[in-house]
Amino acid sequence: MAPLLLVCVLALAVLYWFPGRRWLATWGATPADLALDMAGDRLISDPAYQTTLAITIAADPMDVWAWLVQIGYRRGGLYSYDWLDRLFGYLDRPSATTLLPEFQRLQVGDQIPIGRGKGFPVAVVQPGRALVLSGTADGVTWVWQFGLFPLGGGRTRLISRTAGQVPRGFAAWCVVRVLEPAAFLMTRRMLIGLKQRAEGRAVYPPIGAAA
Repeated sequence: MAPLLLVCVLALAVLYWFPGRRWLATWGATPADLALDMAGDRLISDPAYQTTLAITIAADPMDVWAWLVQIGYRRGGLYSYDWLDRLFGYLDRPSATTLLPEFQRLQVGDQIPIGRGKGFPVAVVQPGRALVLSGTADGVTWVWQFGLFPLGGGRTRLISRTAGQVPRGFAAWCVVRVLEPAAFLMTRRMLIGLKQRAEGRAVYPPIGAAA
């Protein structure tokens, strides 16, 4: 039984490492999406890891932007798995299902709060086009950016791209490998949450409602 179990484990590892990881890193993205030059790409040269996830939304870019610009702790939320975000302290209440006028403006140098700790610094703001968050901590330099590309006919291509440079070493390598699937699950759900809201199909309780 042990040899069979070992073969199964190795097979699963190979499947995850090759087609699995590529699928996680490029969910929803077309070759054209992957080739796009986005606003934050030049903030990191030769990243150790990069993901590009994409979704098409039946709404104009500025309608999508209105939901995107209000993300954050004690703001509009993250539109992902709220119960997980609240469990780990990233949110204090359910994500918004209405637009919040008080959070419709961002400037370069602002910070989007994520939990009670240090927020995500805003590096680029192009309303209706791009939002780029970028920072450095504990030897890790990272960029998380959103691009909104009009498709015509009241549709928008929303792309989330992450990139990072991490310290050399086995420990850092292991941390990144562990975080990859978790980051994928939360980001994918966030894109879907943005799509639902921009298309008028939000399904979560209004902000301030009981969990």
